[in-house]
Parts: sequence; C-alpha cells; structure tokens
Amino acid sequence: MSKFVKAALASARADTATADARANILQQVTVNSDGSALDFGTIVTGTAASTVAVSAGGRSCGAGLVCSGTTSAAGFDVTGTAGETVSVASDPSVTLTSGTNSMTANIVASVSTMTLTGGVGSFNVGGLLNVGANQADGAYVGSFNVTVNYN
Repeated sequence: MSKFVKAALASARADTATADARANILQQVTVNSDGSALDFGTIVTGTAASTVAVSAGGRSCGAGLVCSGTTSAAGFDVTGTAGETVSVASDPSVTLTSGTNSMTANIVASVSTMTLTGGVGSFNVGGLLNVGANQADGAYVGSFNVTVNYN
C-alpha cells in the first residue's frame, strides 16, 4: 500500500465535533440586619420556669410570667441575583447573659428558602426564650448568626 493510500485512509476516518462552554455568574448574595433585634420585651419572672415566644406575629407569654413592652422578631434583608433561590439558616439557639446570669432562646428563621424577587428578599427570626424560675433581674443580651446561600 502506498503512502498516499495510507494517508487517504487515515483522513477518511477522522472526524471533528464541537461543544459549548458555559458559565452562569451570580451576584454575590448578601444578608444584612434591617436594624430590628429579636426583642422579648420586659418580663416579670415567676416562681416556676416558663417561656416567652416572639415571632413576626407577636408575643406569647408563658404561665406565671408577666410580659410587657415592645417586642420584635429580628429582621434581615437579602440581595442577590433576581429569580434565584437561596437557603436561609440560623444558629439553633442564642444565650442571653446579664453579668454571670444567663438564659437560652431557641431561634427559628421564618423561611428556610426564598426566591429573590427583583434581586431582593427579606425574612424574620423569632425565638422561644426559656425563663428560669425566679430568673435574676438584669438586661440580658446575646447575638446569633444567620447564613444565606444560593441553592
């Protein structure tokens, strides 16, 4: 077989294909407090342990406690790519302290996922404060984290 025939046979078996290369770029997702704290208000303790629940819908004061004052769920604003879905997570609890005294609140975000309409969204975080029997008086504070990620 001649070199010419071998070259022709090799060329006849060759083929070429193409494929696309793609990338989907999303704006960095951000989450910021809207300035409202998770505020359980003013609580007068009782002789038995009880709870105070706060959500965007209001407050529920447990048996044996007297609750007053303004309450609020913590609010957060999210920005990112319009139409994308994000997951929302928060710390499961927060410890509030006053000096050497403490209380724990279980916290829950109002949503676990959301779609960013127009590139924005918002959610609240409420909680259930565990107030001890004869809880020591004081101004209790603590902080917790929320995390937002694209799904």
